[in-house]
Amino acid sequence: MTAQTSLPSVTVFSLGGTIASTNAPGSDGGGVTPRLGARELVAAVPQLQETAELETVAFRQAASGDLTLEDMAALAKEIAHRFDQGTTGVVVTQGTDTIEETSFALDLLVSGDRPVVVTGAMRNPTLAGADGPANLLAAVQVAAAAGARGLGTVVAVNDEIHAARFVRKTHTSSPATFRSVTAGPLGWIVEGRPRIALRPAPLTKISLSDAVAIPSVALLTISLGDDGRLVDQVEALGYAGLVVEAFGGGHVPAQVVPSLERLVQRMPVVLASRTGGGQMLQETYGFPGSERDLLSRGLVSAGFLDGLKARVLLSLLLASGESAEGVRKRFEQVSELQ
Repeated sequence: MTAQTSLPSVTVFSLGGTIASTNAPGSDGGGVTPRLGARELVAAVPQLQETAELETVAFRQAASGDLTLEDMAALAKEIAHRFDQGTTGVVVTQGTDTIEETSFALDLLVSGDRPVVVTGAMRNPTLAGADGPANLLAAVQVAAAAGARGLGTVVAVNDEIHAARFVRKTHTSSPATFRSVTAGPLGWIVEGRPRIALRPAPLTKISLSDAVAIPSVALLTISLGDDGRLVDQVEALGYAGLVVEAFGGGHVPAQVVPSLERLVQRMPVVLASRTGGGQMLQETYGFPGSERDLLSRGLVSAGFLDGLKARVLLSLLLASGESAEGVRKRFEQVSELQ
């Protein structure tokens, strides 16, 4: 008689969102809200019992827009605790609106090579063709897979596996909303098996002390005819840093340059692209407001990070007490994938 092979252990943390949203009992309309926890989500997918030994934790119950970086720091500590106890992998379910930010925060905060897999749904459980159960099953399959070790935090949706540092939500309602414009997906799930095609270099992690306050960082998108008035208000509004989503490869109108130059003397200012894809330029253009001009004035290149992810990285670096020069070096490390 052959002994049954033990299943890997996976902890599922639920944070709310569409995947957990349904109508209130007796409700006659008014829209769905997050009501289901990790236990209910897991119970709705019986195939999970064949994939892993599951622990469920209802960590938060919120729309994803109400989550904060402080929530992610607290979650990262809980994940580290589960890993210390021997958990094979972790799945986080939440609303899709902020997955591209929360997953990257976890990628920066959770140490070790065990997989953290974030997933959600575009169609809530009351709709025909709800995608939450399939996404949850795929996420657990990835978290339980030995081949997923060392990938960092990933997002598993629509049978694709994306690196947290690259993934973006690109459509308001399509189940295929998540795309990694710059690098493409790391892999996919077929017949219940994760297939990993690419392996990004590991990120250097950020360590935060307990109950640390995470400074506010502003995110400003440059637009046609911008004159810099909003840049001039950033410090007065109490922000500790600024991420500028510039045109193309890193350009702003010439009249914005003096405002940015003044501000960079007071706080870190990171230069990202509003396009959401590709690497920031370094030395191609030389006109006032070009990437060469702005970098020479002290702005920090976001590399391949879009504005949302650059804001997450800058916020966590400031919370860790990183110096201005340290901020520059850390962005360079991420950009070079070293």
